[in-house]
Amino acid sequence: MGKVKLNILGLSYSQTQTGAYALVLAEENGDRRIPIIIGGVEAQAIAIQLEELEPPRPLTHDLFKSFAVAFSINIVEVNIYRLHEGIFYSELICVSGNNRVRIDSRTSDAVAIALRFKCPIYTSEEIIEKAGITLSIEGESDDSKIAPVKDVKPPHEYRKSNPFEGYSKAQLEEMLEDAVRNEDYEKASQLRDELNRR
Repeated sequence: MGKVKLNILGLSYSQTQTGAYALVLAEENGDRRIPIIIGGVEAQAIAIQLEELEPPRPLTHDLFKSFAVAFSINIVEVNIYRLHEGIFYSELICVSGNNRVRIDSRTSDAVAIALRFKCPIYTSEEIIEKAGITLSIEGESDDSKIAPVKDVKPPHEYRKSNPFEGYSKAQLEEMLEDAVRNEDYEKASQLRDELNRR
């Protein structure tokens, strides 16, 4: 049973569960995608890392990384090893000196930690056969329906009138600092996108 490397393709609001997100992982050398339903907090932890936002205080996954680094523990890979009744089971492969340890983890946490350690994410061919979907219609890629990870915001906010239109760049930068200080990362993400657009 070969290992299949996965990359993070995006996050979108779940159509089936209120307040949840679908984390979409893409097969590195193929067209199959694995959608995994995760909570809003976990989606935010993943989006913050990809956006390279600096929270004023460490979030749980940042604390985990600091703790691991302080004790010379490195996470070398994440493995999504089981799919049972629609639930994905994952493990962190940890190395400290000559010791190699597997630690059970929720998949959303494992992905958030993988981003912080910059380690690869793998699954098995069997799991991607069961859960993988190919997003294409009449030969065209349908990835455009998946929001980029940094756009974790309600679909009605896309292409809507810009709420930050009337603000200067300096005002937006000040608002961004306030949003990060108040741990309002969704607003911070929107402000950062607006600054990048300008």
